[in-house]
Amino acid sequence: MNKTIRRASVFCLLLVLALLGRATWVQAYQARALADDDHNRRNTIAQYAQPLGNIIVAGSPVTGSKRTEGGDLAYKRTYEDGDLYAAVTGYSSQAYGSTQLEGIYDEVLDGTDTRLQNPLDALTGKRSAPGDVVTTIDPQVQKAASEALGDDQGAAVAIDPRSGQILGMVSSPSYDPSDISGTTDGDTWQKLLDDPDKPLVNRAMRQPLAPGSTFKLVVASAALENGLYDSVDEPTKSPVPYTLPGTSTVLKNESATAPCENATLRVALQYSCNNVFGKVAADLGQDKVRAMAEKFGFNTEKLDVPVRASKSVYPSTMDKAQTALSGIGQFEVTATPLQLAMVSAALANDGELAAPHMVSEVTDAKGGTLEDFEDGDTKRIVSSSTAEQLRSAMVTVVEEGTGTNARIDGAEVGGKTGTAENGVDNSNTPYAWFTSYAKDDSNGQEVAVAVIVEDSGSAASEVSGNGLAAPIARKMMKAALQR
Repeated sequence: MNKTIRRASVFCLLLVLALLGRATWVQAYQARALADDDHNRRNTIAQYAQPLGNIIVAGSPVTGSKRTEGGDLAYKRTYEDGDLYAAVTGYSSQAYGSTQLEGIYDEVLDGTDTRLQNPLDALTGKRSAPGDVVTTIDPQVQKAASEALGDDQGAAVAIDPRSGQILGMVSSPSYDPSDISGTTDGDTWQKLLDDPDKPLVNRAMRQPLAPGSTFKLVVASAALENGLYDSVDEPTKSPVPYTLPGTSTVLKNESATAPCENATLRVALQYSCNNVFGKVAADLGQDKVRAMAEKFGFNTEKLDVPVRASKSVYPSTMDKAQTALSGIGQFEVTATPLQLAMVSAALANDGELAAPHMVSEVTDAKGGTLEDFEDGDTKRIVSSSTAEQLRSAMVTVVEEGTGTNARIDGAEVGGKTGTAENGVDNSNTPYAWFTSYAKDDSNGQEVAVAVIVEDSGSAASEVSGNGLAAPIARKMMKAALQR
């Protein structure tokens, strides 16, 4: 064999060995990565090859599957009352992926979760029958929230304080996930993306905003827990006018005639006195206020219900003036409706916060439990005494103060209003907040609620927590107490 042929043979052998090595590497080490790649069309074909499992509300599915006509995707997702439950279910789209419960439990719902496999399925690689996701949502609470919000831009959350079950979660404006579940819904998808009101955003847990005076419940908790004041009925040292420390800026109250000078915490909550809570926050210092806020859940990076909520923020590295502003829920304090519902829930539950969750059980096709979520997994946030005192003060807010639109005949209702500045120098429409709890001793039902109305179309001068948010909370609480 001459030298040229020998060299060519060696080179060809090396090429064959390289190809064999690459094939071995792909099959042995990269097979799973390639199988899981988002661009692998086979995954989507397999996902929609059979009807998906369902998301269940009060024993009935709010999702379904529909046989498609033509194409390589046999089924697509459908939704019952899609607009109503979008903040809970999210969407499952052949083109745009999955979100919320649809995304978290996609392997259960499409039958690929290994927990669904019997030994024969595992051996043959056969796809298992899909499972279901059972939610804690109460349809009457959900409908009450949706109807009460109407066309207003905002969100609402209801929680059972004892169990942590999320009974209702609504974001407005909403959308129908059925409209984007196929492969030919590009125009609708783009319209949703371009909508300035952001209907795809779950405002209930994914859009933290300034909480305004609802945050005063956290500051009041810190004042009592740290011994700054022993009782909600002890006079505070709160001058009117109150000038922010180190500045010439006066912190004004909503009403110039309200009895806010040296007011007790009860009266300060009743009339929402900014001077009192600004001074309390400055006296406590940012570290003590932050510690209390974090007990309630602020600054938590991974609040999963099981959908992950955005972090509600109590800031750090503030000066005294900024700390005072944080005491009235301004400066850089932000909160989601879920977070503020958790504050009211903890106070309603004698100072203990039950872990919020909106899934009670994940099951296989025969109803067997794959995963369950225990109710009442609690941690103490404030003492029983502090919780009792603040509930009493919240009742005063509803009976005699700024939250009268939340009253429910025959029930104990306590709450706190908030009107939060929005934009530079409050140039945009303020946010209207209300957080509350209700108890009905006749049937033992309880509920905690938080509502935000970001924009109702009202003039800024007409925006208030009592005027816009409290009536929505009232309807939700009433529905929850009738369970």
